[in-house]
Amino acid sequence: MSNKKYDIHERIFKFIVGVIKFVERLPRTPTSQVIINQILKSVTSMGANDQEADGAATNKEFVHRYSIVRKEGKETNFWLRLIGEINPGGQKRAKELQSEGKEIVAIVSKIISNASRKSARKK
Repeated sequence: MSNKKYDIHERIFKFIVGVIKFVERLPRTPTSQVIINQILKSVTSMGANDQEADGAATNKEFVHRYSIVRKEGKETNFWLRLIGEINPGGQKRAKELQSEGKEIVAIVSKIISNASRKSARKK
């Protein structure tokens, strides 16, 4: 873990790229195609909402956007788990990505908690 970037924006971006590259190599069965589409929607939403949070005008908007990042991260992890189970050849990589996804969700949860506490102190 010592070689991982701690810039959350960069970390989310690299996670998204990793997920996209992973799903591009998966076989395109009717079932996997549905799941791949879902993964791509949720993981790219993480990135878009991360960038919107970075440009948020208010703390409330910041917390809202990162709450969406967290939700989409959890959804992405679910789809990765599922696609790994139905594509045994991709199971190892899916688990690696899930691990990174879970770490990102934990970091984002802490960011939300800190921002919410900061907002509560101002009131």
